[in-house]
Amino acid sequence: MSDSTPVGASTLASALGLLLHLAGPLQSWGAHSHFNRRDTAPHPTRSGIVGLLAAALGRGRHESLDDLATLRLTVRTDRAGVLLRDFHTVGGGLPMKETVVNAGGKPRLKHGTGTLVSDRYYLADAAFTAALTPAASTPADLLAECARALSAPRWPLYLGRRSCPPTDPVLIGLYPDPLKHLIHLPLAAPPPPESGDGHVELISDEPLDQLPLSADLAPSDAALSAQVTGQLSDQPVSFSPSSRTYRSRSVYRRTYTPPRPQWAGYGIAYLHSLTAYRSRNASQGALS
Repeated sequence: MSDSTPVGASTLASALGLLLHLAGPLQSWGAHSHFNRRDTAPHPTRSGIVGLLAAALGRGRHESLDDLATLRLTVRTDRAGVLLRDFHTVGGGLPMKETVVNAGGKPRLKHGTGTLVSDRYYLADAAFTAALTPAASTPADLLAECARALSAPRWPLYLGRRSCPPTDPVLIGLYPDPLKHLIHLPLAAPPPPESGDGHVELISDEPLDQLPLSADLAPSDAALSAQVTGQLSDQPVSFSPSSRTYRSRSVYRRTYTPPRPQWAGYGIAYLHSLTAYRSRNASQGALS
């Protein structure tokens, strides 16, 4: 099996996986960001998560990402958030040598008095839970190294952009059977209305047909969750400023409906629920 071949959810179920909590006032996970329009994907991207781990480890932009790129990513959307558009102006009134430059490194504005308009998009009040699981080629100690780094990061952590710091500790812990825990961990959101279905979505770069979802969780069709639902160009090859490179990856989706007690609410209520969950599962070998 090659490094790029997806593996089934049960293939590495017994291996330790890294669980992360990604929440903040603003998040921005650029998927097609270029020049004047900086978009955001509706969920954390592989490039954003790999960048977060690289920052925690203290890796420079020119350093290799080969080991981090082997990790499999599955994201649960706890709160989708609200799409926010921020209007920016850049370069107005500056001397020519200080104004913005074009792709060739030359001043974009002829006389240094014009203004460049930029639209930047964010997810406001969103929250996600993510599982990072190893592939066959993942170095044995990589996830433990990442867990230690996230506990005491070398450089500040941010949720896609430097202007988007997390509000809560990012690291939940290292757990065996991480995808099972991803399904059952508390959700950082209040319970849905009684009249609503309250389903949540999982998005992954591996098939989700073998997830341990019982019938009472009303999971979406297993056969459909084993089929590719799209492609995202967010697999980082290099973060070098002069040669940023990304590859495409396949994505898979599945939904299920958590029980009402799993919806833990906001802020302190969620953190108390998460602490209780970790205490209950400490005997299963979870490491924090």
